[in-house]
Amino acid sequence: MNSILLINASGVDKPGITRAITKVLTQYQATILDIGQAVIHDTLALGILVEVSLGDTQKVALEAEIQQRTTPLGIHVRFQNITHEQYVHWVEQQGKARYIVTLLARQVTAEHIAELTVITSKHGLNIDSINRLSGRTSLDVLQGNADNLSNACVEFSARGTPDNIAALRSEFMELSGRMNIDIAFQRDSVYRRNRRLVCFDMDSTLIEAEVIDELAKAAGVGEQVAAITEAAMRGELDFKQSFVRRVALLKGLDESVLAGIAENLRLTEGAEKLIFSLKKLGYKTAILSGGFNYFGRYLQAKLGIDYVYANELDIVDGKVTGNVVGTVVDGQRKAELLAMLAQQEGIALEQVIAVGDGANDLPMLSVAGLGVAFRAKPLVKASAEHAISTLGLDAILYLLGFRERDKLL
Repeated sequence: MNSILLINASGVDKPGITRAITKVLTQYQATILDIGQAVIHDTLALGILVEVSLGDTQKVALEAEIQQRTTPLGIHVRFQNITHEQYVHWVEQQGKARYIVTLLARQVTAEHIAELTVITSKHGLNIDSINRLSGRTSLDVLQGNADNLSNACVEFSARGTPDNIAALRSEFMELSGRMNIDIAFQRDSVYRRNRRLVCFDMDSTLIEAEVIDELAKAAGVGEQVAAITEAAMRGELDFKQSFVRRVALLKGLDESVLAGIAENLRLTEGAEKLIFSLKKLGYKTAILSGGFNYFGRYLQAKLGIDYVYANELDIVDGKVTGNVVGTVVDGQRKAELLAMLAQQEGIALEQVIAVGDGANDLPMLSVAGLGVAFRAKPLVKASAEHAISTLGLDAILYLLGFRERDKLL
């Protein structure tokens, strides 16, 4: 008689526990239907679902022998009979769509998880597994005694068919804003860990400054240019027109100023770690910027970025003329360049990641397989499918499913 048996083992983790149980199961010619294990702070939770062809007496003997083998190891074992109907229902669940919900914060609290799971449950998602992707946090960091900023990331794998994904995303966004956390929600597909190209905006994304504002300060027109920049990034002005107006105000600036600004550019938190990790993984990287090629090429040399597309500042006799050479790289041009690079690399758009903070980044964020609004303006954050505001750029690796122990962060 075929029986389905769920075996749950728990206790202090040590070598030999799985071996002890499976050696007994081998004697009874058991078939493994499912197996999973988690270790939290040296405490083991092991589950094995098996099919065995045994009578009642033999099943009692199997359970007794497993207990005999695991008791000396300090392991508590529970057995549960699974009906045919329960097993069939479980198998049928694998046809449902799977989603990944990623919780990002400096520190994850119980309230964060409680609020998040209220939303997933409300929208018909059942959580299959929960994993911590970030590293173990020292007490010094938790107590605020360390200089470095902490990263915390918990990933939830869930199945189900939400009735209204837009409403679910909206609730996640409201929760993110209220609790100063980030929540990413994405379909678990073959492309998730098979991205091949990452396209970055430059100003206020890879670097913490808006270069045109720094140039304007040096030219003595900082306030005028900054006001136009902010309005453009908020989406209140057409980027191309505002860009031409700002560049015109730079007329007469000495070319030597550019080198000094480039040398003092401050990289965004996590930028170097992210680029290093992407290169290690074989990704191609690109800067698609409404800023200037001079600074893009400087970052290219410093970080090892593969492609740079930005605006060419016109300089004659060592002076900025107030014009740009060639086509202005605006939002639509960024999207076109992203698609061109994907075709050039022989990959699908689903394999491209785009990262930016301004309104002119929205077109490329929308066409990429994974578009991330990074520390973005409110309009951009509300319009993008994914946003990171609490952690550094290297948190993008968490969205791809990489763990701290992968030695990429």
